[in-house]
Amino acid sequence: MTSTEPLPAAHAATPAGKPRARSLGIPFAGTPGPWNAITDVPGVEVGYATLIEGGSVRTGVTGIHPRGPAGAADPVAAGFFSLNGNGEMTGVSWIGESGTFSLPVAITNTHAVGIAHAGIVSWTAKHHPELGDEWSLPVAGETWDGYLNDAYGHHITEATVMAALEAARGGPVEEGSVGGGTGMICYEYKGGNGTASRRVDYRGASYTVGVFLQANFGSREELTLAGVPLGRLLAEDGPGTGAAPPGTGAAPPGTGAAPPPGAGSVIAIVATDAPLLPHQCSAMARRVTHGIARTGTIGSHFSGDLFLAFSTANPGGFSGYHPEPGTGQDYDQLRFIPWAQMNPFFTAAVRATEEAVANALVANEDMTGRDGHHVPALPRDRVAALFLAGSP
Repeated sequence: MTSTEPLPAAHAATPAGKPRARSLGIPFAGTPGPWNAITDVPGVEVGYATLIEGGSVRTGVTGIHPRGPAGAADPVAAGFFSLNGNGEMTGVSWIGESGTFSLPVAITNTHAVGIAHAGIVSWTAKHHPELGDEWSLPVAGETWDGYLNDAYGHHITEATVMAALEAARGGPVEEGSVGGGTGMICYEYKGGNGTASRRVDYRGASYTVGVFLQANFGSREELTLAGVPLGRLLAEDGPGTGAAPPGTGAAPPGTGAAPPPGAGSVIAIVATDAPLLPHQCSAMARRVTHGIARTGTIGSHFSGDLFLAFSTANPGGFSGYHPEPGTGQDYDQLRFIPWAQMNPFFTAAVRATEEAVANALVANEDMTGRDGHHVPALPRDRVAALFLAGSP
């Protein structure tokens, strides 16, 4: 089931050397970009601030710049979709109204989403003072990390958010337990951040669809990768969340109950340099649903599944805020892919989403956090063996 061709280095491992899903022989359809990451979309940058302190702090912030820091004031076409609304993403009312957003995006834990919003505003005041007194409606999303992290401890500050946004870079992206994904759980294994991309050729041009997600969802029995029911095949490998660390003889003290199976949430960001209308971005965001469904989830009531898609094409296509009559552009103009030609882009979004979930799981190790709560990592050797054997 695996190719004999060696994997490009960035497709096999993260910058820190953690394995990615393809290194286990998991087959994925489609052609990735050079980094197999959301940063394959030109201009997109990702940065992290990770807090792992003592026995109870396991959290952080992820920052994403759609047009790079310098282009933060130039709106992108955007669309939002909520598969299940048990979560929060700020700024989506304006996206629904205007079909655009500007400024960077931040993703963190549930109780820090307001701080993330404020941190983006602080970053904007520092780096784009030309915006003056314009109001900011930035995008900040969250998933819950309270099983491994002291979520009520207010460990995320505006400085943490600023650090993530300042650290953003293009190129290969670290995955797993970093940034906002530090304390997250996916399919009752250690979860966190994952990313992937796909190339789409259209009328002599080559475009990229990139997906980044903070994966904190799914029950163990649901887990499926590349059509293989791993949750069922790995059932004998031991319990999921709530298991004591091997060799400690300790049990979780019970001061914080394990989340219900399937709980947690997932925030997904879809980026492309293909020219799209806002409603086409919404359609791309909806396709994340099919991508995560390929990994087994049914979309638990306890999981906030919120997806944002944007297009970096048409720079300057949406004029900014000009309250005075006669200022700004007389007309905005957009170039876009015809609706009838969107299927290859939908396919790319679905495929990249599935692989991003797999990467979030594979690039991880066991983690013990607050109150001794322990979450095991996906058993990579067992998974690789199943795919090598051609598991049913």
